[in-house]
Amino acid sequence: MVFSSIIFLCIFLPIMIIGYYILPKKSRNIFLLIGSLFFYAFGEPKYILLMLASIVGNYSLGMLIHSFAVKEADGNKKTSSSKKAALVVTIIYNLGLLIYFKYFMLIMSTVHDLFNENLTIPEIALPIGISFFTFQGMSYVIDVYREDYKLNENGTRTELVQKNPINLALYISMFPQLIAGPIVRYTDIKDYLDNRDESTERFTRGIERFIVGLAKKAILANSIGEVADKIFTADVNYIGTSVAWIGAIFYTLQIYFDFSGYSDMAIGLGKMFGFEFNENFNYPYISKSITEFWRRWHISLSTWFRDYLYIPLGGNRRGNVYFNLFIVFLATGIWHGAAWGYLIWGLWHGLFMLIERYFRKKGINVKIPSFVKWIYSMLVVVLGWVLFKLEDITLAIPYIGMMFHVKPYDYTAFSPRFYLDNKTIFIFAVGVLACLPWGEIITSNSRLAAIKASISADVLCVIKRVLLIILLLICFLFIVNSTYNPFIYFRF
Repeated sequence: MVFSSIIFLCIFLPIMIIGYYILPKKSRNIFLLIGSLFFYAFGEPKYILLMLASIVGNYSLGMLIHSFAVKEADGNKKTSSSKKAALVVTIIYNLGLLIYFKYFMLIMSTVHDLFNENLTIPEIALPIGISFFTFQGMSYVIDVYREDYKLNENGTRTELVQKNPINLALYISMFPQLIAGPIVRYTDIKDYLDNRDESTERFTRGIERFIVGLAKKAILANSIGEVADKIFTADVNYIGTSVAWIGAIFYTLQIYFDFSGYSDMAIGLGKMFGFEFNENFNYPYISKSITEFWRRWHISLSTWFRDYLYIPLGGNRRGNVYFNLFIVFLATGIWHGAAWGYLIWGLWHGLFMLIERYFRKKGINVKIPSFVKWIYSMLVVVLGWVLFKLEDITLAIPYIGMMFHVKPYDYTAFSPRFYLDNKTIFIFAVGVLACLPWGEIITSNSRLAAIKASISADVLCVIKRVLLIILLLICFLFIVNSTYNPFIYFRF
């Protein structure tokens, strides 16, 4: 079940909202949990057992580590090694689930190709959202290991562990962010699980944010993505240089609006039920370096790797910072999928992160115009998305070669105009404009800021809500009339 489907918008979501708010507060977490498990089971009923295994395993290991932490605080130092062992078991347990379901087939096929072994490679279907809920469960137990039962300045102890299994199950399986993130940290929503303010103002902001995300997905990502898919599935030898660039640029926009649209909808849904999720995107396509890009793109994943991999490796304080960054981007590529293209995509970004880090460390500050920096960043990003889209490096290299006219071609089967009708060009232009932070632009421009200030807040509010209603109606028109409705990050 996807957020941009009629069954979700017209049946599941209304039932969840009505049921949630007519129930007493003490029953709302249970209702959300049941709805979330149904949401996950709707597409793949058999994998509800995997979800339950993740919940039970992480809850049990969190409680075990908590018991060791209490004994350690009471002076039993022997439990320190047991506590570490429990943490190791947690990491093995979560990564074991992830490796088996996501990477086992790739490992087996690689062994088969390298050693000519006659292996039977099993067909293992990838459970939707496994990378997201596995990382959430693992981060919870790691945080319990690090912070649980630590002595505060006032002499009290912090109990980070969640003793209520319903609350922990809801944290791991909550349907707004279950399938494609953002990766929600337990420490960020712990208080919301126990007590949250379900105000009209927050609910209204949630609806507004959800509509914006739905528009990104249903109008922009789907329309632009359909063109990108047609180009990427065509014979690369006959598409021509200009069409190859159109495909790469359109996919660059598609994946942003697809993923950020889902994140917006997830954040909006969270607000509707009283939760506040952290932002996952901050206009990444205005970045003037790859370092800045990763501060703006998929923020929940980059901060997860920073806190649970980069810093434990030594970060920039101990060890080899370049090696630490290399490992992080290797892991980033692997996290995205079981294909060599994802790994190479991660290393591609890592390479430029290392180069930029080296220049900063050496104090090399070349005066380059901001526009040139932006061109450099977007070129790296766009070429990276080709690796990401095609997954197979043997397909990606010829495509990139066609983008740069490396190999002469006899003719193009279709001109750019075949793919770009007036409607598509208009939606593309809207998409480009939607990549810009207009709030900051208006604030920084004195004339625009003065025009905005001259309009009363009530009038602005009415205009905004009328536009959102119109936008919602347009979204429904696109959803009803389109058969193309994938979510790219559902695969991860």
